[in-house]
Amino acid sequence: MMDTKKIEQSVKMFLEAIGEDITREGLIETPNRIARMYEELLQGNNEDASQHLSKTFKVESGELVLEKDITFSSMCEHHLMPFFGKVHIAYIPDGKVVGLSKLARTVDTFAKRLQLQEKMTSEIADAVFDCLTPKGVMVVIEAEHTCMTSRGIKKMGSKTITYAARGEAMNGQKKAEVLSLIKN
Repeated sequence: MMDTKKIEQSVKMFLEAIGEDITREGLIETPNRIARMYEELLQGNNEDASQHLSKTFKVESGELVLEKDITFSSMCEHHLMPFFGKVHIAYIPDGKVVGLSKLARTVDTFAKRLQLQEKMTSEIADAVFDCLTPKGVMVVIEAEHTCMTSRGIKKMGSKTITYAARGEAMNGQKKAEVLSLIKN
């Protein structure tokens, strides 16, 4: 569980350290607002993705399922700055599928933590692969990192793309098919 009082104290110390008057009207409630904000932004720390992926439905088809353009925002663990973008999840069922909203909830579970995009990509792929036991799964994430666009090198509009694939069925030809479907 998050210690919001400690966060409030830390924010007060930070504001004082940068020369702000923490008693001025605009800042009086800021430490509490920041604590509540982090509670919301990091709520994935208290969730287990398997709770979302456990409700499945039987299917006969083993055809590709692709849910694309699942929007997310997360916090970079290196700079505590946001990164945001889209997640695409493709899998080949082996007798069961999950409700589409559950894939989006799984993305949120991992995005709502201090995170690295590369790690988040693998965590989502592992969760889907472990819980649904599909023939194959592929996760692609496209994101813009504010630690790169608004500070440091300041390259607005640059995107980072990561992907992770699991299972033998997600071979070179199937990967190419998934990437083509994501582009369109």
